[in-house]
Amino acid sequence: MVIVHLATSAFFGGPERQMLGDALELSETLRTVFVLFPDKGKSAELLGQLVSHGFETIVLTRDTPHVAAMVQELARWLPDLGADLLCCHGYKADLIGLLAARRVGIPVISVSHGWTGHTWKVRRYEQFDRACMRRMDRVVCVSEEQAVKVRRAGVRPDRVVVVRNAIRPDRFDRSDPADRGRLEAMFPRAPERIIGSAGRLSPEKGFGVLVEAAAIVTRSDPGVGFIHFGDGPLRETLARRIAELGLEGRFILAGYRSDLDRFIPHWDLSVLPSFTEGLPNVVLEAFAAGVPVVATAVGGTPEIVEEGSNGYLVPPGDPEALARRIRDILLSEDERRSMGQRGRERVLSEFTFETKCKQCEQVWADLVDPRVAT
Repeated sequence: MVIVHLATSAFFGGPERQMLGDALELSETLRTVFVLFPDKGKSAELLGQLVSHGFETIVLTRDTPHVAAMVQELARWLPDLGADLLCCHGYKADLIGLLAARRVGIPVISVSHGWTGHTWKVRRYEQFDRACMRRMDRVVCVSEEQAVKVRRAGVRPDRVVVVRNAIRPDRFDRSDPADRGRLEAMFPRAPERIIGSAGRLSPEKGFGVLVEAAAIVTRSDPGVGFIHFGDGPLRETLARRIAELGLEGRFILAGYRSDLDRFIPHWDLSVLPSFTEGLPNVVLEAFAAGVPVVATAVGGTPEIVEEGSNGYLVPPGDPEALARRIRDILLSEDERRSMGQRGRERVLSEFTFETKCKQCEQVWADLVDPRVAT
């Protein structure tokens, strides 16, 4: 079986890690090919990762707004690649992939990671995305909550499948104790405990709420430091608010790092304050590293975070509730460690690529050759 993934990528984030992880897990049983849009060079990081792992990767020569030319180019490639199935990631891929797959007569799947709707332009694109999904052979959703949204958008229930995100826990098996010192050195004064977060600094991620919560926490616990990894359009706004709240040196905006894996195991707690999510990779990463999580109860997050067991869930947009749960976890070092260990056990039992890819193979086989489906 030949699976072709069509994707657009602004940076090597959660969806990109999922595509690569799937391909690596399935490399012995089927052939995976990637087709990327030019995206003015933004896909370079994903391209580099794919090539370094030996995956055949093609970058189209045409891009928006030349829709017809993009469809024509992709439709030429698919038979040449021997494609049995096309998997589309994102609204641009869904539109172009749907039209090209129909032209050459192969099944097509949309992978629905989630919708943000954070600008009018994105909301408009996501309207087109919903229309495309209604015509897909399958829509694979990364969480049960996202599946609810997809069905609500008009996709036939029998075409909606849930295959949750996964992680390679071995990424965190051998952490270097010296990295704790490197993490502490990012602060002007090393904190006793470090609260970590990661993600794009955009409105739907809610990191402004975390800044407000940090001000509450540090008033009663001056030994706590906050550090965020990631960049985005709200960086300057958040930096100003950090200064206004007197958090300079206590809340660090560390920017985007490609080596984040080395630091996550040395966080004392991971926080995700999003307003919307599909199924957040950063929560899986924290648990795989043995770090407990406080997160908002949105999207698929409650499908990972078990209240009081491996972390806590709070309402979105509520800095007081977020601060309270951060303090609750920091009260007991033994319980904090136990929560992190329970998070790791959950990941090992339910969120590995081995588990995920068995589900993917069943979905693909059902479309490519129903005779092998069970």
